Amino acid sequence: MIKTEIPEKILKEEPMFQWRGMKNLKTVSVIMLVFLLGLIVGLGRFHKVSALSNTTYEELKVFTDVLGLLQKEYVEETKSEDLVYGAIKGMLETLDPHSAFLPPKMYKEMQEETKGRFEGIGIEITLKEGVLTVVSPIEDTPAFKAGIQAGDQIIKIEGEVTKNLTLMESVKRLRGPKGSKVTITIMREGFSKPREFTLTREVIPIRSVRHEILEKNYGYIRVFQFQEKTSSEFDKAIKALEESSQGGLKGLILDLRNNPGGLLDQAVKVSDRFIESGLIVSVEGRREDSKMKFNAHPQGDNLSHYPLVVLVNGGSASGAEIVAGAIQDHGRGIILGTQTFGKGSVQTIFSLKDGSGLRLTTARYYTPSGRSIQAKGISPNIIVKPAIPEEEKTAPPPKAIAEKDLERHLIEKEKEKSKKEEAKEKKPVDNQLERALELLKSWEIFKNIAKGK
Repeated sequence: MIKTEIPEKILKEEPMFQWRGMKNLKTVSVIMLVFLLGLIVGLGRFHKVSALSNTTYEELKVFTDVLGLLQKEYVEETKSEDLVYGAIKGMLETLDPHSAFLPPKMYKEMQEETKGRFEGIGIEITLKEGVLTVVSPIEDTPAFKAGIQAGDQIIKIEGEVTKNLTLMESVKRLRGPKGSKVTITIMREGFSKPREFTLTREVIPIRSVRHEILEKNYGYIRVFQFQEKTSSEFDKAIKALEESSQGGLKGLILDLRNNPGGLLDQAVKVSDRFIESGLIVSVEGRREDSKMKFNAHPQGDNLSHYPLVVLVNGGSASGAEIVAGAIQDHGRGIILGTQTFGKGSVQTIFSLKDGSGLRLTTARYYTPSGRSIQAKGISPNIIVKPAIPEEEKTAPPPKAIAEKDLERHLIEKEKEKSKKEEAKEKKPVDNQLERALELLKSWEIFKNIAKGK
């Protein structure tokens, strides 16, 4: 899931979520960083809780009256902790779907995941009209390999209906130790009835950057998510591409498809490598210290001059949208693909004195031109929908969800081929990548025509 008083701390905050601390209604610093199914957390800042108004205190009397009646009159004995936690949970469910209460056990489990192991099936999920829905599968994970798609509705987990589960409760049921199995029931557009998928949980690879040289010295970089070392890995990838092309890199494709976001400072640094000057992103909230602007700086290399195409889709969210929006607003490159997710809000997680946590939406992101990302996303300059595999053409494609959709989106013997050739033949067609490469080639052709070559 990321300002002006402590910029060096803020730059480490994450675009989807931040962590703040609070003890006995006094300020304390943040204690952790979490990545979980697209929920990536960065450092927080100090915070002081405002006093409640007299009106609020009066309204709380009704709550205490109800609490008292439940404890005294309800047919079965009740625990005050369960009642209070239930009330808090219900209160937060009246807000946006990204705000939630984390009981102590759940909060502690999230803290333990900071040790570098993430075990599960590898999907990013959200709630759409109360239905647990897949935002995007993470590449090379059990869910991805099984064919889980963006827009799939998870009707059941281990036979249990998910309709009444919160997002965090669903996440908890999907997680588990490596090697264990979980069965999920999926409903998808084109399915006549729900289908069951039994997946074996694995350690989810938290990959950040992958690169390769495409034909005729065109570079390709895939950023899976913005992690702590993404910018340094990105620079290494650029250097490797330039060395492979012997200094003759003709253009670059930046692939942000199914990138759920990550650390804000890393998204800003990657954007900065393409933009020479000006605003990259601004953060706006109710509190003055939640307002922040991040600007570009001259880099002194060729990266800001390479022809650039950025690939996005409905799984590109938060930090990925920040990068795409900045590049688009500055006219630095062409955005190609489909509409992005539209995750333009900032969540802060407060640490409460009883060991529980509170995740709360506290701010929004805006592109350099002032466009809000929230529930709108980034519209590509060129829309190219992904190719539909032949076996799936008979069924309607799944509808990609977006933030705005959320409640409250042969026999004859042949010459023996090498394994490398076979792997290449089996590689699925990526028409969006092919279109991006064609675009870069056309760019080179028109540039030469302009020069009279």
